[in-house]
Amino acid sequence: MKSAGAIFAILVMFSCQTPVEEIPVDKPWDMGLPAGFPMPEIPTDNALNQSRIQLGKLLFYDPILSLDSTVSCATCHQAAAGFADHLPLSVGIQGRVGMRNSPTLTNVAYQPYFFSEGGSPSLELQALGPIENHVEMGFNAAELAKRIKDHPYYTPLAQNAYGREMDLFVLVRAIASFERTLISGNSPYDRYHFQNQQDALSESEKNGMQLFFSEKAGCSNCHSGINFTHYAFENNGIYASYPDQGRYRITLDTADLGKFKVPTLRNIALTAPYMHDGSLKTLEEVVSHYISGGKNHPNQNKFVKPLDLNEQEKRDLIHFLEALTDSAFVQNQAFVP
Repeated sequence: MKSAGAIFAILVMFSCQTPVEEIPVDKPWDMGLPAGFPMPEIPTDNALNQSRIQLGKLLFYDPILSLDSTVSCATCHQAAAGFADHLPLSVGIQGRVGMRNSPTLTNVAYQPYFFSEGGSPSLELQALGPIENHVEMGFNAAELAKRIKDHPYYTPLAQNAYGREMDLFVLVRAIASFERTLISGNSPYDRYHFQNQQDALSESEKNGMQLFFSEKAGCSNCHSGINFTHYAFENNGIYASYPDQGRYRITLDTADLGKFKVPTLRNIALTAPYMHDGSLKTLEEVVSHYISGGKNHPNQNKFVKPLDLNEQEKRDLIHFLEALTDSAFVQNQAFVP
């Protein structure tokens, strides 16, 4: 999911080193959405079904997508880390260090666009970004297409899932199908808010929740909705001058300098370090940053300003953020090999 490049307009639309047990029965997929969650938009040409999701899962974990067959999607999106990783900047083939912190894939089905600067309009197109990125997978889409065309494991699965040979068309759609199943909605907060389990949150977590949604802290001005993000591009004042120019790289509008897509806070306690460049190591550092009011960049969001929070309020706020952790999600055996 992390890539600095713009969209790759290649829809000519790959392979695994682990044998599959059998071609699955092609059944529509019941997403089993948590209480309070709307149905995400699913492209009409890539409806979810069992065979597509199984194929996508195999591809997600297969390093054959990278030039030297050492890096898979799961290298930077690890289930135990909330489908992120714990590196400030993720590392691709041959130890090449990227420019961004790997984002979580938690509830990625709800995102309206992809990459931190919004360079891809669909989850399908996004899948090509890391493949073609020199630092991440370092491959070429045309060469990858040749590699996977007649792969013995994937060919029958591709026919079953999409009625065609294994190619890039199938690859990006299958990976997107698997990623759309990564739905998380069973955190203590969810049990309290949507399932009316009053004891799901501690007193400190409840206090932190009230503070989070209050005008005093103002967190929910940007971190709103079921995924705790309004998905806009914002500058949160991490720097007075940004080495990574963010949204500006797409628009070339100076008003977008240092702006990045607001990330979800779901499973945030699992995805350290934080910010687009992994520059803040802990939730304590994150909260302290917002209390400080940021570095006063000209494009800084107006809600990022000094906060009058005492130490107990700071602890309560951190406890609430930790209560957004869905343990069942990261332990779900359907999401791992």
